[in-house]
Amino acid sequence: MPKMKTHSSAKKRFKITGTGKVKRFQAYTSHMMRNKSNKAKLRLRDSTLVSEADEKRILRLLCK
Repeated sequence: MPKMKTHSSAKKRFKITGTGKVKRFQAYTSHMMRNKSNKAKLRLRDSTLVSEADEKRILRLLCK
């Protein structure tokens, strides 16, 4: 059976942490930034973890 190929868009969007969790960047940062408060923009800078419900699906895309 051939090797599984990693999903190209998933490998650009997600990283695996040392403990095996999936890290992602926040949404709502690409446009209309003048309408958001400085506090909201500050919070959106940080990365966060993928929810446990979606983690299994993303790990399959990453062939992990």
